[in-house]
Amino acid sequence: MCQITEDACREAEIYSDAGVDGLIIENMHDIPYTFSVGPEVCACMTAVCSAVRHQCPSLPLGVQILSSANHQALAVALASGLDFIRAEGFVFSHVADEGLVNACAGDLLRYRKQIGAERVCIFTDIKKKHSSHALTSDVSIEETARAAEFFLSDGLIITGSATGVQTDPLQLKAVSKAVKIPVLIGSGVTYENVADYMEANALIIGSHFKTEGHWANAVDPERVKSFMKKVTALRQ
Repeated sequence: MCQITEDACREAEIYSDAGVDGLIIENMHDIPYTFSVGPEVCACMTAVCSAVRHQCPSLPLGVQILSSANHQALAVALASGLDFIRAEGFVFSHVADEGLVNACAGDLLRYRKQIGAERVCIFTDIKKKHSSHALTSDVSIEETARAAEFFLSDGLIITGSATGVQTDPLQLKAVSKAVKIPVLIGSGVTYENVADYMEANALIIGSHFKTEGHWANAVDPERVKSFMKKVTALRQ
């Protein structure tokens, strides 16, 4: 745990120094993912999240706990002083790598109120990556977006088919037009294509910031700096 916490804080410092707008802490290396997320995972994630919060006291921070451990993520965020979570399976069902994921919005928002975590935003994946959506093939992404908005999502995340796979820019336009809440891009943004996504409210970037653009590698400070330099220019 000491090594994991040190690595997380070192990466957070790299990102913060490069000028990123916020960070998400995620147990991405906890493979294979399971729906049976035990108390030891929550304890470890709380320790890491608290350390990163201490490292970055004013930066917006969030957490995602795989797989689909949305209630646990809310508890960790509240205990660690984080600002948001990334939630899977908010509305409609889908089949993920780990199995069937069912909608959780009703229980999740009631739980958020129950533990006094209303200040923690819930950003929700729709038609998410690494999943089959045959169950809802007759429901468009725009309809899914409107359903999530109706069920009080704080923001929507759209992705490509897998980690590092580019999100369809046309889906960004369609979903942004369909709802009034924030729309975030959740995969596939790179230095080369970032201009296609500047209309989004936020960009979640993992793979591109790693050495050789592979999610499992270490963070490459130069890739982060060059990306943020380009984003700064595009914002002007």
